[in-house]
Amino acid sequence: MSKLQYRIEQDLIGPKEIPAAAYYGIHTARAAENFNVSGQRVHPELIKAMAVVKQAAAETNIALGLLEPNLGSAVFQAAAEVAEGKLADQFIVDALQGGAGTSTNMNVNEVIANRAIEILGGRKGDYSLVHPVNHVNMSQSTNDVYPTALRIAAIRLLARLSQACANLQGALQAKEAEFAGVLKVGRTQLQDAVPITLGQEFAAWAEAIARDRWRLYKVEERLRQVNLGGTAVGTGLNAERKYIYSVIERLRALTGLGLARNENMIDGTQNADVFVEVAGLVKANAASLVKIAGDLRLLASGPRAGLGEIRLPDLQAGSSIMPGKVNPVLPEMITQVAYQAMAQDLAITLAVQAGQLELNAFLPLVAANLLPALETLSKAINLLAERCIKGIQAVPEKCLAHLHNSVGVITALMPLVGYDTASELAKAALRSGRPVRDVILQAGLFTEAELDQLLRPEEVTRPGMAGKRKAKSQYNLKGVT
Repeated sequence: MSKLQYRIEQDLIGPKEIPAAAYYGIHTARAAENFNVSGQRVHPELIKAMAVVKQAAAETNIALGLLEPNLGSAVFQAAAEVAEGKLADQFIVDALQGGAGTSTNMNVNEVIANRAIEILGGRKGDYSLVHPVNHVNMSQSTNDVYPTALRIAAIRLLARLSQACANLQGALQAKEAEFAGVLKVGRTQLQDAVPITLGQEFAAWAEAIARDRWRLYKVEERLRQVNLGGTAVGTGLNAERKYIYSVIERLRALTGLGLARNENMIDGTQNADVFVEVAGLVKANAASLVKIAGDLRLLASGPRAGLGEIRLPDLQAGSSIMPGKVNPVLPEMITQVAYQAMAQDLAITLAVQAGQLELNAFLPLVAANLLPALETLSKAINLLAERCIKGIQAVPEKCLAHLHNSVGVITALMPLVGYDTASELAKAALRSGRPVRDVILQAGLFTEAELDQLLRPEEVTRPGMAGKRKAKSQYNLKGVT
């Protein structure tokens, strides 16, 4: 390649060739070489959030007379472009990096500086016009910029996850209403239990997701406390007192988020436990999703040799060798995404506990796991709601067939006939293989009309006893075999 396609930049280690067209600079280039490990780039929401922080800092520094207005305006404009997602291909540092996020911060600083130089009519790399540290990073440190940006990115992605949970909750509640009259056998420990409606099962899933949604919504409050202005260790060295108070106000206005200055910025700089809290609630959400997905797979199993009580939407052929096979691919997908989120929670926990003294050097690992977990889970939940839950159909005849063959229905009659009589009826049904209903009718305990009345969905799926209690002496076993 011709030397004309490169520019030479210098740092404390020495000179280095940088592609002439690149907006990043020497620090970014060295970091890209040093941390060429995972192939996973820094999450774009973190880059956008860091750019918003740079906007707030530039505005504040201009207002305080620390940054020349024309230069500061160019920095602000360049940062605004990055915050909108522009120049995304210039952020080339691996997500797993040493240095507590310094390489990400410098990647952002260099891209903004070179874009600002361009805005001012200069050539990339002419840092006499706009310097990545002296100007773009003025009044800041990686140690307050990175944690602040990570909180902003997490809040934004939490909002998406909360909305995805709302979508799923709504889809489940719609099925709750649709299947309210579908009576079926309930199961405990995968064994027949008492009757339940299919709608009640969907209602329970909706409640679990509603709790997840509320917990995720509430945890945002802890993320709003940011340490911007604390600089290196939280003491605010090299940041004007007026800057420390003003920059939060400007950041709040730019993001539209209710951000507030951490009352103890040393705490906010060295402790990252809030991310463990967030990850734990994401894990709780993931656990709910695994439970629901597993139930859907069981209820749809078969369709002829399994339970087959619901039909999931047919989305794609399920086998390369078995014609006609269709698999529950959406529940399988959401399960894998949820397991991944659980694993990411562990990585976040380990990274947070590894912080030492005034700084946590492992925040990049937190970011590399928390932000993808929030984003991927949001997408997966929306797909589950739209492409699976909304298209589920009940199979009422299969539900009733299982119920009629189950001894669990006898439990509803136990207050009327007594435990011993109910046990004999159950044994007789199991021994003969006949439907429980036939055994009960043969025993002469109830007429068909009475049994129909006692086993109505509203009788056996709500609190209280089915039908009216009669004296146990009225009932005798007659020919139960």
